[in-house]
Amino acid sequence: MSSVDHGGGDAGLLGPGWSGSAAAAATGDGAFLRALLDAEAALARAQAALGLVPAGAATAVTEAADPGRYDVDTLAERARAGGNPVIPLVADLTKAAGAEYGPYVHRGATSQDIMDTAAMLVAARTLDLVLADLDRTALALARSAAEHRDTPMPGRTLTQHAVPTTFGLKAAGWRSLVLDARDRVTRVRETLPAQLGGAAGTLAAFRAYGAAHAEELPAAYARELGLAAPLLPWHTLRTPVADLAGCLAFTAGALGKIAADVLILSRTEIGEVSEGSGGGSSAMPHKANPVRSTLIAAAARRAPQLAAVLYGSMAAEDERPAGAWHAEWEPLRDLLRTVGGAARDAAELAEGLRVHPEAMRRNLGLTGGLIVSERLSAELAPVLGRARAKELLTELAGRTHSEHRTLRELLAEEPDLTDVDLDDLTDPAHYTGSAGVLTDRALERR
Repeated sequence: MSSVDHGGGDAGLLGPGWSGSAAAAATGDGAFLRALLDAEAALARAQAALGLVPAGAATAVTEAADPGRYDVDTLAERARAGGNPVIPLVADLTKAAGAEYGPYVHRGATSQDIMDTAAMLVAARTLDLVLADLDRTALALARSAAEHRDTPMPGRTLTQHAVPTTFGLKAAGWRSLVLDARDRVTRVRETLPAQLGGAAGTLAAFRAYGAAHAEELPAAYARELGLAAPLLPWHTLRTPVADLAGCLAFTAGALGKIAADVLILSRTEIGEVSEGSGGGSSAMPHKANPVRSTLIAAAARRAPQLAAVLYGSMAAEDERPAGAWHAEWEPLRDLLRTVGGAARDAAELAEGLRVHPEAMRRNLGLTGGLIVSERLSAELAPVLGRARAKELLTELAGRTHSEHRTLRELLAEEPDLTDVDLDDLTDPAHYTGSAGVLTDRALERR
């Protein structure tokens, strides 16, 4: 085996949560190079549409903006001199556009215009992928919720059995979170703006080049890119990046909730659900690890910290900042691909999830009937009186543990309860409240 360090691209060796995903491809160096070139070509076309540059310039720059003509590694090395990759890329693109039209490359723009616009293009393309996977996840969870609308299982609070619930309601709750994430991502996707302001956000250079109404150019630029038109240049007004951070962090958390539940419910001693195709272990041949849930859980832990860097970068000085803007690039890319990978894994998890009603029913009996003590307190109060009902149930709860008998058996020995339907009262499946109705209500949401 070779020990040569191949350097260059990040294949995701330490990122199995996003490695091989569509989001990984959409956020790689090649994808950013494409977005940078798309931004430059769109600028030439927008200016041509307003008569600010010759039509031939738009054609020449667009043809020259072929990612295959540029070397990412070389651009990365040369980016150090000016602090960003736009500067060397503009030099190469100018040369590629030819002597006649090269002078129209990047005309009037600043590097941050192109970097910010490219970041929005990459974000838009990645969010489209995330939305598709969220839709897949929501659809699969809707099927599970409908199928298991009335499948009883233990409800758990503070890690302990509480009262019965249904798996349908749990799956409907997961789906509700996914739809919340979808709605937030959709809103952000629709408002991702192009960036165009020139050196200090005044559009002065465009006016100097002959644009009498330079303020119209950003909207024309946005139309070329399929992005939203900005009200103002946002070089140090970082609402678009903060909104992007927020929706991605929320999405990671929403998917993380599903993963957390699956990780608990798929424990060997619980066994109420399992992943459709668990992962193996390097040491223990018998294991089928919940790998999809594990990777989603990891993403949910990383995303808030990545988003925090983007929120922190809002405190950007002057009309263009030193460092705050630069600090966004890597965490933004990491956040996009981390959440993109988690969305892929969530879709696979939801589509392949196996539900085990028999294990749920078995676990409902682990407390010997105490899981329905809340119901018994309410139902027996009119029969025995509130104080006596509470006293009796407290006593029988202790005896259930000490004598290893069920609450049903102990209640049957009480002479005052001979006319009470104890089978119904102590059946956990008969105490799921409005779970079915709530599940139906949740599934009405589209």
